[in-house]
Amino acid sequence: MAASSYFILVAFVALVISQATASDPSPLQDFCVADKHSGYAYSRFKSCLKVNGFVCKDPMAVNADDFFKAANLDKPRDTMKSKVGSNVTLINVMQLPGLNTLGMSLARIDYAPLGQNPPHTHPRATEILTVLEGTLYVGFVTSNTDNGNKLFAKVLNKGDVFVFPQGLIHFQFNPIHDKPAVAIAALSSQNPGAITVANAVFGSKPPISDDVLAKAFQVQKGTIDWLQAQFWENNHY
Repeated sequence: MAASSYFILVAFVALVISQATASDPSPLQDFCVADKHSGYAYSRFKSCLKVNGFVCKDPMAVNADDFFKAANLDKPRDTMKSKVGSNVTLINVMQLPGLNTLGMSLARIDYAPLGQNPPHTHPRATEILTVLEGTLYVGFVTSNTDNGNKLFAKVLNKGDVFVFPQGLIHFQFNPIHDKPAVAIAALSSQNPGAITVANAVFGSKPPISDDVLAKAFQVQKGTIDWLQAQFWENNHY
């Protein structure tokens, strides 16, 4: 193989690997504050270059407020209105424009007694969770393998930390019946996204065919119809 052909092959393989393993792209400048007039779907600044879906604010117009948000994350959130008993307060690029291109976001999660953050995934981010108050039973499930889907789970107490790998289904549950819990989560994307398993499968609009789901879950269609008729709450980050 000629040296030039070998170099091209190596470069192509490196590119494929980097695209397959990368999360948000690394910035090549100090910052690119998201212009509040732009968005993922559409921007009126058609001639401006978008970075991670947003037009960069003029650096000369950037100020400290672009990197600040009075989020009051020290204040308890109301969990009583949630069917699953949790309340997620997300700080991502949509709330804090200075996060654009920096590849990170965070969330405060409040859990009622016996409340949970039900099984979900973040397609664009790994999550690291720290328990601030209370106790949590947490875990994630591996992707499909010959040995099945393995559960990795732990009971966490105040000050403990647990990592949920990118894209894997995971959950948190407060097993204490008379005490709330609080956690803070950091995520490796400015916009991690969330796919709540129950919402996506049984609450899609329009609904997935009950023939498809009945065969997938090996249950009667009446069971699927009942599940699809429930209210599937989305409180995820």
